[in-house]
Amino acid sequence: MRQCTGTTGAEEIADVDSEPIEQSGAGIPDSFQRLWTPHRMAYIKGENKPSGSGADDGCPFCEIPKLTDEDGLIVARGSAVFAVLNLYPYNSGHLMVCPYRHVSDYADLDGPETAELADFTKRATQALRKASGAQGFNVGMNLGGVAGAGIAAHLHQHVVPRWGGDTNFMPVVGRTKVLPQLLRDTRDLLADAWPATS
Repeated sequence: MRQCTGTTGAEEIADVDSEPIEQSGAGIPDSFQRLWTPHRMAYIKGENKPSGSGADDGCPFCEIPKLTDEDGLIVARGSAVFAVLNLYPYNSGHLMVCPYRHVSDYADLDGPETAELADFTKRATQALRKASGAQGFNVGMNLGGVAGAGIAAHLHQHVVPRWGGDTNFMPVVGRTKVLPQLLRDTRDLLADAWPATS
């Protein structure tokens, strides 16, 4: 355990039962532990985001279906849409339902795409309840960049599983989300729990 010794100017930090360690120029020490997540910088900087609005402008939702399910983190494939895990999940199991067709607005979906997107959303909640005991969900779309869409050029519906008490001090104070499972393991569980077509 580390503690401030209360000096002025160059602050000292002491390990309990050890000699004080001088900490120059770093400000007044606090009692917070830091969790470093440098991999999040790719998301923050917008790396690998499409460079334009066309399907050939680097759209990940157009590229993912070309990969194997395991490599693309695809949970299920339909004829018009697919379900894929979010690379930057809010909670474990956070997935998205995307049309194969590169379309940005919900109103531009055709009838079969709309129907299968709704069906896959329903099946996603069933799979998440079965695989992880989810108690509730946040389901929705951010249409357009001003509405918060990270990839506005290709429509996608979020399905975020929720549990009682799943919001704790980490996201509130530390602006950090702790996820207890690797994405590949989550993909395997959800793919196994995905309901058959009814």
